[in-house]
Amino acid sequence: MARTKVKTSGFSLAKGKMLTGDDFYEVKTFGNLTVAVVCDGVGSAAEGAAAAKRVSNYLISNFKRRPKSWSIEKSILSFIQSINEILYKESLANYERSELVTTLAMVVIQGERLYGANVGDSRVYLLRDNTLNQLSKDHAMDEKGYENVLTQAIGIDQEVEPFYFENIIQENDKLLLCSDGLYNVLSEDILTQMLELGAHALVKKASKLTEDDLPDDTTAIVLDIQEIDATIQMRNQNIIIPKTLKAGDDIDGYILEESLIQNERTWLATKKTKQYVLKFAPHEAVDDEQILDLFIKEAWNAKRLKSPYFPKAVIPKNRTMRYYVMQYIPAETLAQYMQHRTLSIEDVIKLGVTLLQMSQFLVGKDLVHGDIKPENILIIQNEDEDIAFKVIDFGSITEIFATDSKAGTPSYLSPQRFAGEAINESSEIFAIGVTLYQALTSKYPYGEIEPFQTPSFKEAQLPSKYNKNIPPWLDSVVLRSIAIEKEKRYEHFSEMVFEITHPEKVRPYFKPNATLIEKDPAKFYRIGFTIMTILNMILFGLLLR
Repeated sequence: MARTKVKTSGFSLAKGKMLTGDDFYEVKTFGNLTVAVVCDGVGSAAEGAAAAKRVSNYLISNFKRRPKSWSIEKSILSFIQSINEILYKESLANYERSELVTTLAMVVIQGERLYGANVGDSRVYLLRDNTLNQLSKDHAMDEKGYENVLTQAIGIDQEVEPFYFENIIQENDKLLLCSDGLYNVLSEDILTQMLELGAHALVKKASKLTEDDLPDDTTAIVLDIQEIDATIQMRNQNIIIPKTLKAGDDIDGYILEESLIQNERTWLATKKTKQYVLKFAPHEAVDDEQILDLFIKEAWNAKRLKSPYFPKAVIPKNRTMRYYVMQYIPAETLAQYMQHRTLSIEDVIKLGVTLLQMSQFLVGKDLVHGDIKPENILIIQNEDEDIAFKVIDFGSITEIFATDSKAGTPSYLSPQRFAGEAINESSEIFAIGVTLYQALTSKYPYGEIEPFQTPSFKEAQLPSKYNKNIPPWLDSVVLRSIAIEKEKRYEHFSEMVFEITHPEKVRPYFKPNATLIEKDPAKFYRIGFTIMTILNMILFGLLLR
């Protein structure tokens, strides 16, 4: 899934002329989680600085490997309680009193939701619409003259009661986590005015106002919410997933006409005399969150990937069921087309360019198609019989370098994918190459590979062996794209685009066991002529004796 985009900054200065302080901060992103922690080691405790560092490291490392079944709230409260108990017992064992003591402010961002907690007087603020809101609650005495006396801190007692909070965040929100050294120097008005400048600017401003003689260690983390993960918002929508669908059903004004796929979740529909394709979430998504997340990601990709390489798609704003709508294109797939006709060499080149440019478009968004094959390519012919191509199957699109992706069809997977390598440009190029090989020859270069089969790859035949119209340069391009050894394959889409559009620049490609006459006929005959000349001279010399 995509994640909320958060710009982060953090900075800390020690008090006075000290070189190091008792504060510690850390910000990390794990998948779709952003975790930020500020700890202010209690100066009156002998091990305040050590406690601050240990609490921060403990919380960050535990969130990285937290049980997937745990909620964010349970994780925060359990981890805080655990490190509090560890520090308290260690202090008693080593000092017979609480010396590993620190305050804590932490937040976790997942999608549009903010989770947070604090212990002590380190704070969390949220700036929205130019209004600064304190989300945390200080654990300090209310009596005048005792405002700096903490009523709670990590490690001070065997039990700890964090102040826990949750909020919905919005794009352009800004979060501030800070130690008391910052807000005791900077007023809320200054914090509001300067928050967008980031943590460094805030701490340096505090230092400047105290003539570079801060009365306390001063730390800030600023989290700038730049973009909310839309898939989380879509997931939280209260809409149904229909169990069954049938022709004639009226879905928000779309009248279902014909099921296009056997599972009856993709339908041809009509609305106001115009035809569309509706794709519904699998009914299994009702009970399986993983299936639901996959469909949401598919729908979101379909909506946002606007380019000439794909059918247009939208997610209706007021839909009552989980589905998305695609442009209906009355066209054959390449697989269907090849059953009765063959693409010309020019059209295969056009196909290759289309697939490569489509892949370049996706990789610019850190995505790959994942299942390039003739069944996922539509052939569109105009009245002049010019051919164009569109790529379908938004459900296979996945993040580049994904190691857990199940995307792909065995006959189009590179040898490295079978060995568990992450999906990447090279493996996508392999799938493009196999598709071009098929379009040129109607054959698989390495034979058809069945699911769950462990294939053995042997060198592919020249495409021109099956199609005499194929020029030598195109043989080289296709064979290089499907090379068994990754090092001999194109590494990037741009390399293959250049060669397929510049035939005169194509480097000849030879199979590893190619003979010299195959690699360089002229050189072979030159060497042969030289050897024959030498042998003739030797023979002539022997005859003269």
